Amino acid sequence: MRQGFRQSMAWLHTWSGLVVGWVLFAVFVTGTATYYRAEISEWMRPELQAGASIESGRAADLAADYLKAKAPDAQGWFIGLPQPEKPLIELHWWKDLVSPMQHALLDPRTGAPTQARDTQGGDFLYRFHFELNMPPLWGRWIVGICAMILLVALVSGIITHRRIFADFFTFRRHKSAQRGWLDAHNVTGVLALPFHLMIAYTGIVTLAPMYVPWGITAAFDGDAPRFFVEAGLSPEVRAPAGKPGGLVSLAPLVAAAEARVSEPLEHVAVYNPGDAAATIVAIFEERKGLAHLHPQIAFDGATGAELGATGAVRPATHISTAFVGLHEAHFAGPALRALFFLCGLMGAAAIASGLVLWSVARLPKADERPGFGFRLVRALNVGAVAGLPVGLAAYFLANRLLPVGLAGRADIEVRIFFGAWAMIALAGLLRPHLRAWRESLGLASLLFLAIPVVSALTTGAHPFDGEARFLGFDAAMLATGLLLAFAAYEAGRARPQRRAVQADPAAEPARIPAPRPAGTPQKRNAALPQARRSA
Repeated sequence: MRQGFRQSMAWLHTWSGLVVGWVLFAVFVTGTATYYRAEISEWMRPELQAGASIESGRAADLAADYLKAKAPDAQGWFIGLPQPEKPLIELHWWKDLVSPMQHALLDPRTGAPTQARDTQGGDFLYRFHFELNMPPLWGRWIVGICAMILLVALVSGIITHRRIFADFFTFRRHKSAQRGWLDAHNVTGVLALPFHLMIAYTGIVTLAPMYVPWGITAAFDGDAPRFFVEAGLSPEVRAPAGKPGGLVSLAPLVAAAEARVSEPLEHVAVYNPGDAAATIVAIFEERKGLAHLHPQIAFDGATGAELGATGAVRPATHISTAFVGLHEAHFAGPALRALFFLCGLMGAAAIASGLVLWSVARLPKADERPGFGFRLVRALNVGAVAGLPVGLAAYFLANRLLPVGLAGRADIEVRIFFGAWAMIALAGLLRPHLRAWRESLGLASLLFLAIPVVSALTTGAHPFDGEARFLGFDAAMLATGLLLAFAAYEAGRARPQRRAVQADPAAEPARIPAPRPAGTPQKRNAALPQARRSA
């Protein structure tokens, strides 16, 4: 603490932001994209078009018939019923809690596997932003730790910037490289600061029962499902009886559930479907408002008798689910969702500018050789900030260019995403630094600009042919490509780099004393030798 409290907070802000910045950039970008998760999934399955509404009961029975033949011994089935934005039946089933979850898509009219291309669509980006495509437990813990460190970086940044609101209105782009990046970091960080604080805190609260389970464990003797039942988040699901049993038709139960609840029915879950104590749960869309509460009704799988339903919840549960709803923004209309999207982009920009600022502020002198740590940070910056857009563009292009009937197509798309990302990360290590930035951003720009063209050529759907379904998505791809082209142009411009005076980029610039007036003693004494020489 010798440096003072604010200087210590500046050090904490700098290093806490650096060590998790690369992960947080990926989390912010993919999480921001999932505000339009349904639209991304719709674009990635162009064969599907919203048509006549499909009866939910018939769709549920078709799904049950398929699962009885495909997975009769599964521990659970999860049936996603057709919705306007996804007009097909989506199935998930699991044999046990350790085995991976299986997935299938069915045509809601025939119950056969759909002919639409196999893809994870926007769901991949959604799950990546809090699981990093890792085993769920590992991924969620890593993202949770990074979110906690993000809160530390945000609070320490607020303390560090004493003139935070004055700095927001200051952008000295051409004064020096360090000053330009610092001002860009300040502007993007301050403008959406309430959003950044909200999204970090609510993201942690969303997974709090996993991070701090000891209260639930102590209160319910390790019976976590009992906690969710007593909190009013789900109806009770019976334990398996260990005896084989039949399953009633789902259509009458779906009709009875829909008559009770006004919200659309989204899913039907069947627990222990081959057991005499099977439980069927109808899950509805959450009601309007912040709280992320899904009305649910449970039925006996063997007889169809109602077993229970969720009702009014206590204030603590309502507050907890409001945090979840605030984080996911299901309540938001088009304008508010667009605002959340822009704030997410500013969060990604603040992280990216902070990462670049770290290396610019520590640029060695012309006669000094950069150390390994400095070179590693710069390469990781290129790999994370420029590599992720290349990976995303490659993911979208793979969706259009891979054969529709290719086996394992969805997994190949994901591998192409990571392969393109890894290629740019490797280029950041092998290529000269400025060239790596220029080439990577230029490649990302070309790929994003190519997406609408490739989509039109491969599907025949484009606005000039009267097809305007994907006009918004194509416009977003073009705007992203142009923005990346501008970034590549700026990265390629030659500008003199000046070694930073301050080692800490978050600290205020050094104050330079004003020159003394001509009549001061120091000025007169300095002029004496010249006067004597003249004499």
